[in-house]
Amino acid sequence: MTETVILRSSPHSEIARPLIDALIKDYDSRYGHVNQRPGSARAEVERYPAQAFAPPFGDFLLLQRDGETVAGGAFMSHDNDVAEIKRVWTHPALRRQGLARQVMIALEESAATLGYSRAYLTTGFLQPEAVSLYLSLGYRPLFDLEADPALYRSLPFEKMIGRRAGEVSQTPVAQPAASFDAATDRVNSIKAEQARKIEARLALHQAAE
Repeated sequence: MTETVILRSSPHSEIARPLIDALIKDYDSRYGHVNQRPGSARAEVERYPAQAFAPPFGDFLLLQRDGETVAGGAFMSHDNDVAEIKRVWTHPALRRQGLARQVMIALEESAATLGYSRAYLTTGFLQPEAVSLYLSLGYRPLFDLEADPALYRSLPFEKMIGRRAGEVSQTPVAQPAASFDAATDRVNSIKAEQARKIEARLALHQAAE
């Protein structure tokens, strides 16, 4: 009998290695040919410290089937209300079985338990299957679905969760950049600001301990 469980873990855990290695391989295969990609795939996956994906600010969940890691995902904190979902992955041989959906629901529930009311995430412009997943889960695209996704490079979504579940946010939809290079610059700027927020929250928490 197949046993499926969701475990809390860490990016540095040995049981998380299949997820981390597969994400790096997938990003390299999809985006390695793209000029001026914002950093290597490994640098992107390892951009944030493991503490960002642990309570009280975040979580890192793995779905295991008969002891094998087959899917997973994580979230980290932007502020008291916003959790950013990251690292969502499903084993290639097991896709289209609802595993990513199961992980996403678990992440949303965990984020709501920690007090977050808005889930935010992005996916790459060469990942249409991820776009379809997030739309099917009720995420609101913060970009023009009719525009060339390369002019965004990173496609943002949001969803109200927890105490605000069911609400529709008034966050404005971003306009496409004038060029691919301009989109790259915008993504780099957004990620740098997000990293500053996360580092500041972690530093305050560590200082208070």
